[in-house]
Amino acid sequence: MKPERLKPGDTIGIVAPSSPPDLVRLKKGIKQYKQYGLNVQIGTSVTNVNGYLAGTDLDRAQDLQQMFQDDRIKGIFSAYGGYGAARIVEHLDFNRIQQNPKIFWGYSDSTFLHQAIYQKTGLVTFHGPMMSSDLGDEIHPLTESYLRQVFQPTTITYDESISTLDVIGQGKGMISAPVIGGNLTLLTSSLGTEFEVNTTNTILFIEDVDEEPYRLDRMLNQLRMAGKLQEAVAILVGDFHRCTPVKRTESLSISEVLTHHIELAGTPAMTGFQMGHCSPTVSIPLGAIAKLDFDKKTIEIEPGVKGE
Repeated sequence: MKPERLKPGDTIGIVAPSSPPDLVRLKKGIKQYKQYGLNVQIGTSVTNVNGYLAGTDLDRAQDLQQMFQDDRIKGIFSAYGGYGAARIVEHLDFNRIQQNPKIFWGYSDSTFLHQAIYQKTGLVTFHGPMMSSDLGDEIHPLTESYLRQVFQPTTITYDESISTLDVIGQGKGMISAPVIGGNLTLLTSSLGTEFEVNTTNTILFIEDVDEEPYRLDRMLNQLRMAGKLQEAVAILVGDFHRCTPVKRTESLSISEVLTHHIELAGTPAMTGFQMGHCSPTVSIPLGAIAKLDFDKKTIEIEPGVKGE
């Protein structure tokens, strides 16, 4: 299920489902979307502070729920990541969300919401940079170009003109499947819950930030032992930003950790994608059908919004 595209004059809602955003940077990010001719409504919990959370769990859940149910709101954008999205999913009414499909955009901690919404409703959502944490500074032109995919059905095509791509495992020919996933930490934290990530017959996308290699090793090991790497038809490896050894100076590299678990799983993978907490970053629609070509080293993802 794809949401309607945005048009100039539409109103979008800003929510903080996790941690409170930097309000000064948020204003700069909002300015970017106003330049597209959009009106902006800021959710009631965005300015709340409850320790490391933007208000109580019920505050944040009700804010997101109301944005989905408000007919005046045509798209919902996360202001910031941090932590807390997983605490609100059990308070959401996914039947009402399914009845009111619209654009939901964010990444990082919002990964838990992406997978919960997709698995409960089938709605395509968008993995992309957020207004406070990512769009509060000067925006790279490549990053900005992928923000525009919510205005017009846009096929995302990625090849080695953007970055060098490498194949791990026995990847040959083309694989077509829905692309799901996001932040590795959040995907791993879903295991054993009602919202456990379902990777069966999907292209699993993973990325992360500020995690040391041994921590990433632990998470990939858990996903593999849970069968999640094996159940996917392919793995799309995004950027692991600032994931360098700190606590343990003698360390395996990120490449060694990824190769170890991917080869054990026997699932072909392609690495090197500028997707995640990096700059520039390529935004993608999660739940949309992707065609991953191992011979040509390309991926093509269908538009995430409806056409005319």
